[in-house]
Amino acid sequence: MMLQTEREFTLPRGYLDEEGTLHREGVMRLATAADEILPLKESTVQKNPAYLTVIVLSRVVTRLGTVKLITPPLIERLFAADVAFLQDLYNELNGDDSAALAVECPSCRHRFEVGRTAAGRS
Repeated sequence: MMLQTEREFTLPRGYLDEEGTLHREGVMRLATAADEILPLKESTVQKNPAYLTVIVLSRVVTRLGTVKLITPPLIERLFAADVAFLQDLYNELNGDDSAALAVECPSCRHRFEVGRTAAGRS
């Protein structure tokens, strides 16, 4: 199995820039330890821990439409549905492969796997 380090995505709503252009297609890369640790030193995160999501997403989203420089203010301007989508994608891309749980349907006895949210992640 090859390690996937990037994932293309399409935002449910999209980012509307100052010129009125809607950007929906993007790329997210696999996070590094620094992506999760360094933002914890920032005063905005220390004052408001919920801001950690904004900073981490601005580090791992590498492209959004024609926008190549993704900043915290850009992430702040995304619709809530798009931020939730990116959080889910982040967890999926960076999650532990062992986070899948084998389950069995009690009615038909069909076996399948469902994903679990990794500990410590939203």
